[in-house]
Amino acid sequence: MEPSLPAMGGRKIGEAPGLVKSTAGAPRTPDLSVVMPVYNEAGVIARVVRAWTAALDRLDVDYELRLYDDGSRDGTGAILERLAQDLPRLVVTRQPNSGHGPTILRGYGEARGTWVFQVDSDDEMGPEHFARLWENREHHDLLLGRREARHSPLVRRVITGASRLTVWALFGRAVGDVNAPYRLFRRSCLAPMLRRIPRDTFAPNVILSGLAARDGLRVLEVGVPHRGRSTGRVSLVRWRLWRAAARSFRQTVAVALHERLER
Repeated sequence: MEPSLPAMGGRKIGEAPGLVKSTAGAPRTPDLSVVMPVYNEAGVIARVVRAWTAALDRLDVDYELRLYDDGSRDGTGAILERLAQDLPRLVVTRQPNSGHGPTILRGYGEARGTWVFQVDSDDEMGPEHFARLWENREHHDLLLGRREARHSPLVRRVITGASRLTVWALFGRAVGDVNAPYRLFRRSCLAPMLRRIPRDTFAPNVILSGLAARDGLRVLEVGVPHRGRSTGRVSLVRWRLWRAAARSFRQTVAVALHERLER
């Protein structure tokens, strides 16, 4: 992936603002890192960031909110710059476009919290349901927000169903929504799995769902309403969506076969 670029307000990538430093000089580990990839979401990103900040503040949790602008071309980056000046727990990373999957993997790898939560920035799944995951975390390693009443085109729902069957066939079992962009990981369980996934993976959450099953992680699924996109547009449509699904299938099979050979 591309080298890190300077963050907003003179901060360097990897320096989380608003975190207390230990006497040894190393930043204190927050309870929670929220990882949010962003691409061309100028119409909604300010509202999304402020909504998540307010929700996390109400939970009284020590957190960092890590947003990754993946080469947006609609002014999203400038909006994030302004937000970073006002919100001390917001860490903004701007990078050349590398794709949704690699951006998620970068965020997972740079997150420092004891727990790592990933959510997309399109406002299709809001922060009002996060507390249900957070309050049930102690006895689980992975908590998933399963999309309910999903407002997505039929083709996307078909691909999600096929992905679930693929994970079940390759890894032995599968959760209901293998690619849910609303997931809370115990970082000590997430980190070893990241080392087994290529950095250019298109849909890493699908593979992580499979590895979680293979590793016997304690998984809890919670239904979360899916409200659909209100602004912007999806980046994958028609034949590009099918091509992406085929790529995800090949990569998932490759990781599963490698897992079998290693065991």
